[in-house]
Amino acid sequence: MTSLWERLEQADNSARPSLSARRIAEAAVSIADADGLEAITMRRLAAELGVAPMAAYRYVSDKNEILELMVDLVYGQADIPHGEDWRQTIRALALGMRALVLKHTWLTQLPAARAAFELTPNRLTLAERTLAAIRGADLDVDTAMSIFRTVTAYIHGATSAEVGLRQLSTERGWVSGDEARAGLSGQMTWLLGTGRYPEFARYTREAVRKDDLLWQFETGLEHVLDGIALRLATPGPG
Repeated sequence: MTSLWERLEQADNSARPSLSARRIAEAAVSIADADGLEAITMRRLAAELGVAPMAAYRYVSDKNEILELMVDLVYGQADIPHGEDWRQTIRALALGMRALVLKHTWLTQLPAARAAFELTPNRLTLAERTLAAIRGADLDVDTAMSIFRTVTAYIHGATSAEVGLRQLSTERGWVSGDEARAGLSGQMTWLLGTGRYPEFARYTREAVRKDDLLWQFETGLEHVLDGIALRLATPGPG
């Protein structure tokens, strides 16, 4: 089966200059940013684009291909500088992807398989630059890919949790961390009152960065990178 990207590369777009795959992607991203993925339909897209409902089918065959266009478009907004070492490159990737997900929260609504394995030109460009930097540490390709996947798993998990907290706060009308904690205090008070969770109780009493989400993200990332650096410095079997 011919892929979307091969079809678009071979297509002659001169016959309909008022419409393009990029315009479809931009309209779909705008809809999803405002109303979520479920709001994207061919009829809604056509209305946004000012075209007939069937016009988009010249470029895409279904909603899955629209999602591909959307993912590619937003990944094209991220940038990883050339010529950096592996740690600087991964840090740039992580911070860039966090910003991207917080801007386009629907990325966390993608099905797990699509979120992990969607192959688009811009997404592969980011992976290519990151893998090239990791390979610069004189690693075999399997190890380089394992490191890349470990880091992207951290990015996805951390940003999904952050988006989830934001969505829960919006649903319940909380506008600050203090309001969120107050909203959860009924459950928390009973659970901690059992005495079964002393470390969590200590965190609630002593933590000073509960609401510094960027610090939390960067600190977790640095621990991941420190672990990778230590492993690279002391290679063992396998």
